[in-house]
Parts: sequence; C-alpha cells; structure tokens
Amino acid sequence: MRRPVFAAIDFETADYHRDSACAVAVVRVEQGRIVARACRLIRPPRREFFFTYLHGISWDDVAGEPSFGELWPSFRRELDGVEFLAAHNASFDRGVLRACCAEAGLSPPSLPFLCTVTLARRVWDIRPTTLPDVCRHLGIDLRHHDAASDAEACARIVIAAAREGGVSWPVRS
Repeated sequence: MRRPVFAAIDFETADYHRDSACAVAVVRVEQGRIVARACRLIRPPRREFFFTYLHGISWDDVAGEPSFGELWPSFRRELDGVEFLAAHNASFDRGVLRACCAEAGLSPPSLPFLCTVTLARRVWDIRPTTLPDVCRHLGIDLRHHDAASDAEACARIVIAAAREGGVSWPVRS
C-alpha cells in the first residue's frame, strides 16, 4: 500500500478572529510513521485573549514571540513535499491558516486538507466525533487544546485509518 507523506496541523487561537493564531503545531508523517514535530507560540495581531480558559495561553506567554509571518517560514522542513494536511475539523484550521497568511501577506500552501472528523465518522462511525472522543476510541493519549498534542493525535488518527484501509489516496478537499 502506498503511504503518502503528510503533515497534521493544529492551531490555537486567541480570539474569535481566524487570524489570531497564538500556537501552531505541525507533525510530519512518512511511511506511516511520525518523523518530525514542531510547535511554536505565536504573537497574534491583537492583545485580546478570549480562549485562555481552553488552551492556557495568554498575552504574557506570547508577547515576546514572533508573529505568524515571522514564524511560518520556519515550518518549511516539516511541510516540504507533503501531499496533504490533516486536521480535526479541518475547515477551522484551514481557515486559520488562510487568514494568518493573508494578515502576513503570505500565500497559503496549496495543499488539500483531510478532516479527521469526517475520517473517524466514515471509518469507525464514531459519534460524537470530538477529538477527545476519537482519541478515547483509538487509545491515543491527548492533552486537548495543546497544539502539539492535538496535531499528533490527528496524525495518529490518519495512520490508524490507513491501517484499516479507510483512507483513499490521493486526498482531496
């Protein structure tokens, strides 16, 4: 079976605007194995934080961190040659990536997204399909709303689905 190179991505946001990423994690998968991980805090364009209660990140944590535009190029190694990006509720992470790129004057990567919500419903018929529910079903450790843990969980969901023949390559979205 062909095993594509892909990356799982997860963003945490500070406020209700998609351009407010305050953390990003990327987990690279080759030959069905995790081969690289990167996670960084991001200084969003505004000081307001509405979601600290979820992810524990505040303005004090990110005030000295790079902006998205300064940081994004450092993920080149993890993203080089990937065929798609995987994310749980992919429309959210795709929207954050596009909004942050637009805010920074960068072109977003032209990669398809694989949604692990849709994947988990199709392969295992899991409902509800929150990331904690899917991880519990598959026995994947998770610290929910920690970008590194969420991205790794998404990578492991795709790997598990591929083992069961539940992923069609190439991914389109």
